[in-house]
Amino acid sequence: MGGVHFHQHTPPGRAEDSVPRQLPGDVQRFVNRTAELGQLNAVLPTEDGDPVVVSVCVVAGTAGAGKTSLVLHWAHQIRDRFPDGQLYVNLRGYDPGQPLSAQEALHGFLAALGVPGDSVPRDPDTAAAYYRSLLSDRRMLVVLDNAATAAQVRPLLPGGPHCLTVVTSRSRLSGLAIRDGARRLTLGTLPEPEAVALLRAVTTGYRTEDDLDELTELAGLCAALPLALRIAGERAASSPHLRLADLIAELRDESVLWDALSVGDTEEAEAVRTVFAWSYRALPEHGATLFRQLGLHPGPEFGLGAAAALAGLPVVRTRQLLDSLVGAHLLEQTGPDRYQFHDLLRAYAAGLAQQEVSPDGGRAALHRVLTWYLRTAEAARSRLAPGAEETVLPDPPSDLPEATRPPDFADYDAAMDWAEREHTNLLRTVDAAATAGHDALAWRLAVVLWDVQPPSASMGQWLAAGATGLAAARRTDDLTGQARLLTCLGLAHQRVSSWAESLECHQQALTIRRAADDRAGEADSLNLIGIIHLRRRQLDCAAARFEEAAALWRAVGSDRWAASALSNLATTHYSAGRLEQATACAEEALAAHRALGNAVSVGNVLHTLSRLRREQGDPEEALHSAEQALDIALSQRDQILEAYWLLSLGEAQRALDRPTDALVSYQRSADLHRRLGNRSREAMSWHGAGETYQALGRPDEAAHFHLRAATVHRDLADGWHEALALEALAISLDGTDPTTAGQHRSRALRLLVAYDDPRAVATRGRLAGAAPEG
Repeated sequence: MGGVHFHQHTPPGRAEDSVPRQLPGDVQRFVNRTAELGQLNAVLPTEDGDPVVVSVCVVAGTAGAGKTSLVLHWAHQIRDRFPDGQLYVNLRGYDPGQPLSAQEALHGFLAALGVPGDSVPRDPDTAAAYYRSLLSDRRMLVVLDNAATAAQVRPLLPGGPHCLTVVTSRSRLSGLAIRDGARRLTLGTLPEPEAVALLRAVTTGYRTEDDLDELTELAGLCAALPLALRIAGERAASSPHLRLADLIAELRDESVLWDALSVGDTEEAEAVRTVFAWSYRALPEHGATLFRQLGLHPGPEFGLGAAAALAGLPVVRTRQLLDSLVGAHLLEQTGPDRYQFHDLLRAYAAGLAQQEVSPDGGRAALHRVLTWYLRTAEAARSRLAPGAEETVLPDPPSDLPEATRPPDFADYDAAMDWAEREHTNLLRTVDAAATAGHDALAWRLAVVLWDVQPPSASMGQWLAAGATGLAAARRTDDLTGQARLLTCLGLAHQRVSSWAESLECHQQALTIRRAADDRAGEADSLNLIGIIHLRRRQLDCAAARFEEAAALWRAVGSDRWAASALSNLATTHYSAGRLEQATACAEEALAAHRALGNAVSVGNVLHTLSRLRREQGDPEEALHSAEQALDIALSQRDQILEAYWLLSLGEAQRALDRPTDALVSYQRSADLHRRLGNRSREAMSWHGAGETYQALGRPDEAAHFHLRAATVHRDLADGWHEALALEALAISLDGTDPTTAGQHRSRALRLLVAYDDPRAVATRGRLAGAAPEG
């Protein structure tokens, strides 16, 4: 059986022919910046296939200087030099809310590179390493727009010799130059001739030739900032019969009424505020009203439906008004029915909303849009989590137009697309609702967000939203909301291995549900508490909670959930080494799940049965059960289940003396778990590989994998699995280093003192009686 190797291979899910083209559209009527374009060209490779001259280029400059426009225009010119594609993300470093996190940006990049959403590692370091490995041999352009700090950028740097990353920022990002060798290009205001040329480019075809001196004066009033110049030019183009001198007089007379903006230089700030106010005052009444109301939107980007809800207008009318704002350069259109502000204009609109929208009007508009997000998220949840408990929605406001009712999502993919697109907005709606005193909306938004968050969304972000929602539910004394949020918070803490916090949340939820005589809810809390005890190997406590949960669910007629508790009980008995009790529970649960058509639950029981049959001396049946479970995982396209159930397949293959097949299963499991960011189960895959190499008579390779597994389990404070890995490591070292083998057995024995179940007792006895093999 020589020549079998456990090694890395191209991770499944990498789409070799996936060529992302994420650049936003080129800037219309781009002029000048010839010198800066030349500096950017200087960082390109001289020949196709050559390494880039520098791997990171930072374009820095004041707000409104045209950094994004320059970089996007240049990127479109040279995109063919990077045949493997272009990645783009707006990091929103200067947004009023939280900047985009590196993990969120990595999720988008990995998805664009062909990685399934549920396979994106949750751990940021793991996700960054996976991203770098995918780009290591590719020629790609990466554009990181509006970065605030070097720390926000660094996880997104590819690191390969053929990738170029261009970063735009108001900051110099000196850390990137010092540590990463970035080249910096500082973008100032436009020279006077170029500023005039930009004004001419915007107005050509709309006005007769304007006087050069007047154009020069208008450019000076705009402080030669491209953003202000484009807005002023558009204002002039939309008023072709007004003399430019009259428009300049209007602009000179425009008083600065708001202090919402600060771009550093006083003269530039004054110019920007003046141009914004001048253009805003030229809007028709309804357009100006919508512009102010959009300043109330909690997130950085929004869709047509959300804008209509804010305005309290029909969708068709809202689209017309949005088009007028886009035409005035006061709003950017980012896609079909998707819009965003330049960050300076967003701050300006928010200032207007604060000063010119009445408190009652602003509160009503915010309530409308928050209600729209809640009802739309609930519609998405009906596709994404159809078995989840529905939220009792508050009645929609009387002024919410009928035309803004939630969309009817056609299928799972459509709902998930919406959830991914709106994830940042949904997070911010929870804070916005709580801050405005809309507590009933705040806690409901947090609950629904739990079920519609994308698979790789940051648990840390939801934990913050969940805590905000729980505080809102407590302020309204809503016990149902408190119990539901405590349950979600318990699950969120569990996913990040915060077991004590998770247990406390579920116990609080249990207390509330018992007081309310909510027997189904009580069973749910008991089952979740049992899962925590099972994960912490408190097996007697786990078994007691699962038995209580199953009995309660049977009493209220919830056969499906009773079967799930029974399945968990089977796993608990198996973990404890009570094989007969485990088999009885597993077979009963399997019959129930098959009768109910619960495919995933059937697969989970088959995984447990496979392990049972193997220990009971029936490896053929163990293999059959494992293969059936894996078929279910593949049919569901669920890589989390596939990765875990591959472990039982490898065990069965090893028991049947099929080591080559077993190593392939363990390798596949390790690859998937690495991509999923599950270090614990990746280490279990290594453990299985080590046992297979030991069976092949290759103890050195076995020791290598067992040592890796033991190290990870120690890092994770998982004493049980560390002890198993140390025992296996000792066996592999008995023939060459009996002293070290004995030390590993001694540590394993100390770790096992904490456990008193039959399997632990048997393992301690085996370790205590083991003698080194000579």
